[in-house]
Amino acid sequence: MATLIRSKLSNKLTNAATTVSNKSQAKVSGMFARMGFQAATDEEALGFAACDDLDYDHRQGMQMDILTTDEMGGEGSGDGDALEGDSHYQRDGTGPPHSASKDGGPTNELTEVRPKITAWEAGWNVTNAIQGMFVLGLPYAILHGGYLGLFLIIFAAVVCCYTGKILISCLYEEDEDGQLVRVRDSYVDIANACCAPRFPSLGGHVVNVAQIIELVMTCILYVVVSGNLMYNSFPSMPISQKSWAIIATAALLPCAFLKNLKAVSKFSLLCTMAHFVINVLVIAYCLSRARDWAWDKVKFYIDVKKFPISIGIIVFSYTSQIFLPSLEGNMQKPSEFHCMMNWTHIAACILKGLFALVAYLTWADATKEVITDNLPSTIRAVVNLFLVAKALLSYPLPFFAAVEVLEKSFFQDGGRAYFPDCYGGDGRLKSWGLTLRCSLVVFTLLMAIYVPHFALLMGLTGSLTGAGLCFLLPSLFHLKLLWRKLLWHQVFFDVAIFVIGGICSISGFIHSMEGLIEAFKYNIEE
Repeated sequence: MATLIRSKLSNKLTNAATTVSNKSQAKVSGMFARMGFQAATDEEALGFAACDDLDYDHRQGMQMDILTTDEMGGEGSGDGDALEGDSHYQRDGTGPPHSASKDGGPTNELTEVRPKITAWEAGWNVTNAIQGMFVLGLPYAILHGGYLGLFLIIFAAVVCCYTGKILISCLYEEDEDGQLVRVRDSYVDIANACCAPRFPSLGGHVVNVAQIIELVMTCILYVVVSGNLMYNSFPSMPISQKSWAIIATAALLPCAFLKNLKAVSKFSLLCTMAHFVINVLVIAYCLSRARDWAWDKVKFYIDVKKFPISIGIIVFSYTSQIFLPSLEGNMQKPSEFHCMMNWTHIAACILKGLFALVAYLTWADATKEVITDNLPSTIRAVVNLFLVAKALLSYPLPFFAAVEVLEKSFFQDGGRAYFPDCYGGDGRLKSWGLTLRCSLVVFTLLMAIYVPHFALLMGLTGSLTGAGLCFLLPSLFHLKLLWRKLLWHQVFFDVAIFVIGGICSISGFIHSMEGLIEAFKYNIEE
């Protein structure tokens, strides 16, 4: 007995699984499984090494079945049961990646489970989503909305914070003991649950289409803003805005060969800090001209024709609902999600309102679509070059996400796929997969050339997909899935948000489309 105890202690300290009996191996491996580790074979470990980080969450999500199996065949069972449970754990290839030993036997190096994020880290992700470079269009929204535009910035923050919370509540259901249990994992799962049982996959298709539109439009906006900024930074050069857009797209063509985002993710923090510095510079310049602020230009009246476009601009600057389910599922303490949403949206509301108001007071009726174009030529070129670098480095993120959704929907949907897989057995991208990616890059260029209007495109996206994903669908799903448990004021809020969101979406979409059609005709005639 003492020998067995010493053997177990030795295994825990040295991880030498090959020096004990089969029974001890199974017990030690089962213990490591409970801790989130895995002792894999050489062949399995090589398979793990080939996996990309994008499927990590999927592998992690399957560990609950592993733990259940291990508990059923744990220490209270015989040798055969224990070994069977352990082999099931290894055979499925689930669990975190692991490196193997050269001799093909079990390895004694264990890889820890990747830690989940804190509430502060989750808040940083949400802040990056709603405080991006598209806030540069908010002063233009104040130009056409006045004080009502400022009110809309506050209203949109309150509504998006609320709809983010109710969207997460749709992920949970009560079990027999009255405890909340997470039964769904994504926005698509919620949509499918609402359309079941008659149309079990319709909701997911609607969300995917909206997501693709928003991601592609975001890519187009990055190309448009790059061409616009470069053209206004060097007006004396004989290069048109369309030509600058083509140059920017040429620099983005390598995105078609991306297999993962490791190459660009390391620049995300640098880009965010650079954008923060740019916002500070713009506000500092505006404060230096505080004596000349045109308070009398801020009115309560609105431009009926252009204000609906401003609504789309403001709504688009708050869009983050599409990734909130994944973010909440990866938090160490999901109970802190509501608090995190509160302070991130309060901070966003204050910063956006101040930025938009201060910038508009500085330039008043001369406010342009991208506010940095109003800066003096001495500093405009430097600021715009930083913004162009940020736009080009940010482009791969929505581009890769859009490609991934398209590939999974049309090329990798098992037997239901419409086209052959984009990847060969060796993991290399096939010709039609590369054609799809290049076509998407070219499409973003064509849209940027024929409709080079940042405000119109941003307003259209916000009115169409932003209002749908942030206002309409969350309130509708909340009413459909949880209406029996809602209080009367919650039902009232959901219905009000749905109606107001619908009106804003329709009016913004109509006016944005009118402007885009006119701009498209003008560019065709040119």
